Amino acid sequence: MATTNFVDLVSRYQTLQSYQDSSNELIKDILIYAQSIESTLRQENKQLSDRLRDTELDLVDATQSRREFQQRAQEYKSQVQYMTSENDSLKNRNPYVLILIDGDGLLFQEHLIRERVEGGKKAAYALRAAVALHVGDRADELEIVARVVANVSGLGKAMLRDGCLDSSSDFKDFTLGFTQAKASFDFIDVGYGKERADSKIKETARWHLQNHNCKQVLLGISHDAGYAPFLDEILKDEPSRQRVSVLEGFPTVRELRETNVNIERFSSDLFRQNKLVDRSTTITLPKPNLTTAAPDVLTPATSNASLSPPLASATTATTTATSSNNPTPVPSTSSYANVMATVSPPPRMVIPLAPKPNNRQKPPPAAPAWSPGPRGLDEAISVGQQAMDNIKRRKEHNKLCNNHYLRGPCTKRDTCCFVHNYKASREEIRALAMLSRLNPCTRGQDCEVEDCIYGHHVRALPLVHPFQTRSC
Repeated sequence: MATTNFVDLVSRYQTLQSYQDSSNELIKDILIYAQSIESTLRQENKQLSDRLRDTELDLVDATQSRREFQQRAQEYKSQVQYMTSENDSLKNRNPYVLILIDGDGLLFQEHLIRERVEGGKKAAYALRAAVALHVGDRADELEIVARVVANVSGLGKAMLRDGCLDSSSDFKDFTLGFTQAKASFDFIDVGYGKERADSKIKETARWHLQNHNCKQVLLGISHDAGYAPFLDEILKDEPSRQRVSVLEGFPTVRELRETNVNIERFSSDLFRQNKLVDRSTTITLPKPNLTTAAPDVLTPATSNASLSPPLASATTATTTATSSNNPTPVPSTSSYANVMATVSPPPRMVIPLAPKPNNRQKPPPAAPAWSPGPRGLDEAISVGQQAMDNIKRRKEHNKLCNNHYLRGPCTKRDTCCFVHNYKASREEIRALAMLSRLNPCTRGQDCEVEDCIYGHHVRALPLVHPFQTRSC
């Protein structure tokens, strides 16, 4: 120690002092850095705390919203299930099969129509039974609805001309029986007009095909090719194609078969398979006068030549038609064999002179007979003498009400002064119709009332036994 130099001590002190200063600076820098780090961490920690708080709030809100959404989803799911079930229930609540028949062409068998009201009921029951057999196991749960659309008055007249009915009133009674048989069966009278039945059937079918309760549509239109465009239209939709069928009575025409529509065939005892034919028009030719001048040898050619040209052609046509339709010969006073047995031997051939010109004026053509308008002639009515006398004996307020007995219930029954409660027979109703027909209709041939009870001829009609109307 004694030998230690003071200078060395000072140097050592300075060195130590330098270390101490450096250490202090280091410690100071460390403290400043630590303070800065702490401040930064505190800020970040605060930010993280705020974010954590916000996140927790969001989590709570999300959890609550999710619970609400889950509850709503469950409610919506229940509602969808209910609506689906209700929709299925509505689709199948009142299922039915619709039958639409064009009654102007698809006709019921005449033996049913001849039975009038009872025949109409039988036809309705038979049609329902046939459709029930067609639908199979679902027949108990399906309602069968039938609509027959036709011009009742015109169709009754056509059947009368065909000869399958004795009176057009039989067909009207048949339609009443058909309607009365079932609440869902109707025979609809659309009146005059070629397209009225067609348009009604088409629009009715379109409406029901939009109804899911309608499971099947049977169209009685097999006779009419005019329905082909309508079928092409509705069969474009596959669900409609599966529900539409053509009900065949009269054989289905080619145009309908080409649409590939399903064709259903029922019993032949229900529908008529041939069309109506007008058999009321017959031509009666006058018998030729064999005593007039004629060639000595009569042949079919010379006999026709001796007649006037129209009559000759008519006779030839009639002879041809008769020979083709009825091969059994019918004896006739003007036959070729009879004439050959009575004529004298053939005379000498003489060349006739040319006929002299006839300068006489031909008589004016006769005025054409009156022809009816679009309504046509009124139907003939045959009445027994006893029934006519019974009706004529009623005087004043004892007379029967025309509207009540001829056109249905009287609309003025409370104020009408005529009799409504008398049970008139069928012959008496015909007599009443005959007497009412003597009063001319004010509209004449322009009258469009189907069941008009007045006359539609040009002038008053003479009453002849057995009280049958005559055309003018």
